[in-house]
Amino acid sequence: MGRYTGPKVRLSRRVGVPIADIPKHTGKELTLPGMHGYRGRRNTEYGIRLAEKQKLRYHYCIQERQFRRVLDAAKKSKGNTGNSMLQLLELRLDNVVRRLGVARTIWAARQIVAHGHVIVNGRKTDIASFTVRPGDVITFKEKIHKLLRENMESNAGHNVPGWLEWNPAQLTAKVIALPNPEDVPFEVNMNLIIEFYR
Repeated sequence: MGRYTGPKVRLSRRVGVPIADIPKHTGKELTLPGMHGYRGRRNTEYGIRLAEKQKLRYHYCIQERQFRRVLDAAKKSKGNTGNSMLQLLELRLDNVVRRLGVARTIWAARQIVAHGHVIVNGRKTDIASFTVRPGDVITFKEKIHKLLRENMESNAGHNVPGWLEWNPAQLTAKVIALPNPEDVPFEVNMNLIIEFYR
């Protein structure tokens, strides 16, 4: 599977918002990349929708084909398409690991999952796009506990969303509800993204 391995701050600068909540992304003035950056360019209607879509894609670190698949699944589900799409993205296993605060970025969370350190309902799960459901119990292998505790110390002050029940002493989590759009700590206009694919 293809994945982005290039400079990450460049992605934040390209869309104009920090896609990761770490000083490297939030501490810089997010001007357009390149020597001259922003030089009075005006975005087109298409460009505005593209930037909004890329913002969401970069935040969850997924490829275009995966993103389209999530959108198609959201269209088939009942209710608001935008809300369903955010829900599906939030319930990805790599994102859940990030929301627990044991990894500082989505890339670190994905690595923890890919290396087989995450156990869902007693079974090792190394697929980052695995969708968790309410009632699922997430634990971690013993050999990574020390690293996760260090990550949690460096990530002090992180708030775990209300749809996750987190026990930091035992490093176990449970999905207790479906996430709401308000639970996403990221401002995005879902209407523009859905319009982009029309």
